This record gives sequence, C-alpha cells and structure tokens, in this order.
Amino acid sequence: MATNITWHPSLLPQERIALRNQRGLTIWFTGLSASGKSTIATALEQHLLRLGFAAYRLDGDNVRFGLNKDLGFGEKDRVENIRRVAEVARLFADSTTIALTSFISPYRADRLLARQLHAATHAPEANAPIPFVEVFVDVPIEVAEQRDPKGLYKRARSGEIKDFTGISAPYEAPDSPELTIPSHQMSVEEAVVKIMGYLQANGHLDLWPKNQELQ
Repeated sequence: MATNITWHPSLLPQERIALRNQRGLTIWFTGLSASGKSTIATALEQHLLRLGFAAYRLDGDNVRFGLNKDLGFGEKDRVENIRRVAEVARLFADSTTIALTSFISPYRADRLLARQLHAATHAPEANAPIPFVEVFVDVPIEVAEQRDPKGLYKRARSGEIKDFTGISAPYEAPDSPELTIPSHQMSVEEAVVKIMGYLQANGHLDLWPKNQELQ
C-alpha cells in the first residue's frame, strides 16, 4: 500500500442512513458453479428493489468483463478477484446500498478476508461494522454437473478447462455461514423467502426512524 495517502472523513454512517432511510449490508452468495447462486441473488435483488430498497448485484462473470478482466482462474488470480469484489461490495454497503455478490469464491480464507474487510473500521466515524451475510448455496457436485447450463463441467471433465472448481480445483465449503440454501431441495422463491426471513429477523431491513435525532 502507498504511504503518501490520507483517509478523508466522510458523512457519518448515521447521516447516510437517515438521509437514505436504509441500512447497507453485503449478502455474499458462495457455492459451486451451477449451484444457483446467480439465479437466487437476482431474484432477491428484484424483490428488494420492488420493496423500495436500493440493492445491486455483483456477478462473478460480469465483473470479469471490466473490473477484473485482467485476471485469470489460477489460485493467485482467484484470490485477487475476490479481494477486489469484496472491496467494491463494502463500498456499496457503506453507501447504504444492499450489495449482493454471486461468486464461487472457493477458498475459506478469501471469504474470511471479505468478512474482515466489512468488519474493519477505517476511520473514527465508522463506529459500527458493515453487516456481512454469507449464504452458502449448497448442492451436491453430481447435481451441479447434471445441470451444467454453460457446459463448463463437460469441458472440465474433458480437460479443456483447467483449474475448474469441483473437478480439478477445490471448493472449501463454509464452516459457519449465516444461511445455507440447498438449492436442489427448494425453489428460488422459497430461497428468497428464507433469506428475507433471516434479514428481517436480524434487523438488517429495519429503516432508520426519520424523526430520530442523529447522535
């Protein structure tokens, strides 16, 4: 990191929350390719938007067309891919937007780093960590391979794709995610209901009272 830089204070988190009438957080979807991460995250994003919440989804393929187009799929590049996405998600959440990320993110250490970035306090005015909700979209490799909407498993089995998660590269399942969604046992709608229930039960969707004075 450069040493000739200074953190510039911004609005207090309470000020942003009061002005936008919303709290920010990151919902981090992880799981095998074809587990249903993007499908569920997209449905959740649409539901939140219809309810009036500001929400935005960061997709594993989409960011590689721009932000991360210089990265490949080796271990080092996968780590950097997740680090960048975690930083971007944190910025979205800090702005009081609900950030949804759908990435395989196969390594526990990388997901822990993403969580720690949200918990870190960069400035005195940021006196509360940004909530980070890890959602493990759990599906047996056999089911994911049977789905294979992009034909990636078939190509990986033939050796055409190297370092493919679940086939020639590891996937380290979360030890204690906030939520586990067995996508082969529930519909997309049921998954959204389950996630919404968790968010509501834990106060993540509580709107800041407009008449409450800022401390």
